[in-house]
Amino acid sequence: MSRKHPIISITGSSGAGTTSVKRTFEQIFRRENVNAAYIEGDAFHRYNRVDMRTKMAEEAERGNRHFSHFSPETNLFEELEQTFRDYSESGTGKTRTYVHDDKEAAVHGVAPGNFTEWHSLPETSDLLFYEGLHGAVMTDKVNVAQYADLKIGVVPVINLEWIQKLHRDRADRGYSTEAVTDTILRRMPDYVHYIVPQFAETDINFQRVPTVDTSNPFIARWIPTADESMVVIRFKDPRGIDFAYLLSMIQGSFMSRANSIVIHGAKLDLAMQLILTPLIMQLIDRKRGVK
Repeated sequence: MSRKHPIISITGSSGAGTTSVKRTFEQIFRRENVNAAYIEGDAFHRYNRVDMRTKMAEEAERGNRHFSHFSPETNLFEELEQTFRDYSESGTGKTRTYVHDDKEAAVHGVAPGNFTEWHSLPETSDLLFYEGLHGAVMTDKVNVAQYADLKIGVVPVINLEWIQKLHRDRADRGYSTEAVTDTILRRMPDYVHYIVPQFAETDINFQRVPTVDTSNPFIARWIPTADESMVVIRFKDPRGIDFAYLLSMIQGSFMSRANSIVIHGAKLDLAMQLILTPLIMQLIDRKRGVK
């Protein structure tokens, strides 16, 4: 962790809603005039789209049915840790961009499914912001979590996560339900070993819980809306959190444990603004105090 060069990491699995959380952070950064440098978890995948499919087929032929984007074998964990370390020490580091579609290809001049060249982060940023799968990952070789000053987990309950992934992959990528189901099953061991443990390292978890029946996510016709959800917000260290203020400001909220508050799903953006703005400004004030 660095007082002079703070790092915020947002961690969640595919379809968890980290992009929506990122937008809330961007609103706070804009309102508070915070200049953030951004890195995306996709940038640290080991293989481009074609190579990943080839590698997956090779692994399947060897009998490995659990080769996924969640594992150390398919990600550059050492490089991600190095980028976090470099930023915490000097305020810069290396990253790149994974190009998802034709729109991004037009911007970066790289075909979809490929990476741009590595480039340096800007040297004038106030903080580093990471959003992806592995912002708090720890293995026997790397410890990315130790370098982040504020770690946020975005964690829908598992059936809701599957519904979100099924709908996204079918609508945006043209996959069949069977293909997405195979992907979920293939990823499960790596999900258990490399994604779930990160949420014990995060400072705050936002977990969306549907209040409608999601007992069979593979036939669900709609993704539960915010109005059909509650959100459990868990603080790893509740000391210094003004729960009385939050309860008074967020209508219908209540505490379920000494370190957890439950809110209506439609109040998530408000809750994030109230909770995260002072934490972000603490990092910025501490940084400016060092200077």
